[in-house]
Amino acid sequence: MAKTGAIIICSFILTIDIVAGILGIEAEIAQNKGKHHKAFLIECRQTVHQAYNLGIAAVVLLAVVHTMINILGGCVCYCSKDKFKRAPVDQQIAAITFLMLWVTFGVGFSLLMIAATANSRSKVSCGLSRRHFLSIGGVLCFVHGFFCVIYYVSVSAKGWLEESKNKREVTPQSSIAGFTSP
Repeated sequence: MAKTGAIIICSFILTIDIVAGILGIEAEIAQNKGKHHKAFLIECRQTVHQAYNLGIAAVVLLAVVHTMINILGGCVCYCSKDKFKRAPVDQQIAAITFLMLWVTFGVGFSLLMIAATANSRSKVSCGLSRRHFLSIGGVLCFVHGFFCVIYYVSVSAKGWLEESKNKREVTPQSSIAGFTSP
C-alpha cells in the first residue's frame, strides 16, 4: 500500500515539474516572438506579456512542487562526514539528492524569475542579455522533477524495508515439546 502511495505522489510531482518546464520553454518561445536588438552583451527587447505570464506560472509550479517534496520527504541532514559515511546507502542517496534538489531549485527559480520579471515592464527594456534564461529554467524544472522522484523514493525506502521485514517474520502458533508449527 505504501508503494502505491509513493507511485502516486511521485507521478503527481513529476507531472507538475514537467508542466512547469514546458511553461518555461513556452515562455521562451513567446519572448522570442518579440522584437529585439543586440549589440555585444547589451540587448534591447520588446517585452512580451505572455512570456511574463508563462514564466511566472512556471515559477509558481516549481515553488509548489519544491514545497510539497520538502514537506512529504522531510529534511535529511548529516552534521559530520562520519555520520554520513555510517548511514545506510538509501539515506546517503537521500542526502545527496536533497542537496541537488535545492541547487536545481535555486538556479531554476532564479533564472525563471529574472527572465519573467524582465518581461513585466511595458514597452522596451535594455540591459544585459538574458537570452535562454526561460528555457534553461524550464529544463531545470525537468531536472528538479528527476531529483524529486529519486529523493522521495530514497526517503521512503526505509519504510518499505521495514514493512517487508515485518511481513517476513513468522511467529509460531503452537509449540509442542519444543517443536513449532507454522
